[in-house]
Amino acid sequence: MRPVPTEGDAARPEPGVALTAVNQRLGVAAALFYIFLWASAFVPSKLGVLGSSPFWFLVVRFAVAGAVALVIARALGAKFPQGRRQWAAVIVLGILGNAVYLGCIYQALRHMAAGIGAIVVSTSPLVLTIVAPWLLREPLTPAKIVGLLLGFGGVVVLMIERTGTGTADPRDIATAFVGVIGSVAATIVFKRWCGDLDLRSVTGIQLLAAGAVLLPLAIVFEGAPHATWTWQFIVSFWYVVLVMSVGASLLWFWLLTHGEASRVTAYYFLTPVFGLAFSALLLREPVSLRDLGGLAAIAAGIALVQRA
Repeated sequence: MRPVPTEGDAARPEPGVALTAVNQRLGVAAALFYIFLWASAFVPSKLGVLGSSPFWFLVVRFAVAGAVALVIARALGAKFPQGRRQWAAVIVLGILGNAVYLGCIYQALRHMAAGIGAIVVSTSPLVLTIVAPWLLREPLTPAKIVGLLLGFGGVVVLMIERTGTGTADPRDIATAFVGVIGSVAATIVFKRWCGDLDLRSVTGIQLLAAGAVLLPLAIVFEGAPHATWTWQFIVSFWYVVLVMSVGASLLWFWLLTHGEASRVTAYYFLTPVFGLAFSALLLREPVSLRDLGGLAAIAAGIALVQRA
């Protein structure tokens, strides 16, 4: 016979409800931390591009990061993909999410301001949510639509603020946006075919695949590898290798495994918040009152998407 609840029991939440609330808070904290890390990468990435060349910097970055990730995966006893289909899915994931995405972003960063790069990347939630109902079977509610449009409106405000400043050339923005399409495609590939695989091995394999694809492009278009070995360049390289390619990649795949892709990627709208802040502090790129208004719209849009 089930005991009659007391007054103290009535005030106490059910264990399952409490655990769900804790998991949601942890998920939000992890998503915010990931966006913080990802936005922080635009400054060291720009320094890396200026000190070397886009393709060669990425080739070496992916090779070193992939090797480190696989050594860690082996040491932890990670399970590797089985069969051609799983291997193909992981390789395609790396090509889209790293070779296409970062290859285009790095090419754009040769001339585009780091803050603008962060802004363009933040359009990925809108692109993903448009296709998610058909490709990922994720519902597109009215509140989610309003939130995404509000967030995207904030991004547009930030873009308008920089039009004509020489930091937002249309060709560079178009190149970066092709990278965004690659990132969205990689998210879909992961959710549909890689979500059940061991994230530790997936991280290393997809990085090495991306490096292998970019290697011939680096040889053809950039010639022999070269770099200006300043301390800023060295620190930037190891930051994007260890913190971004290994650590942040694992965190991103974990987030996608534990939540809807459209909800998780909505946090990308926060990329300009951190990206503009890092750019202003480290590269002294200007931030105006209109920027702050755009950022407020972005924050409101994310809140709507998460509650939808």
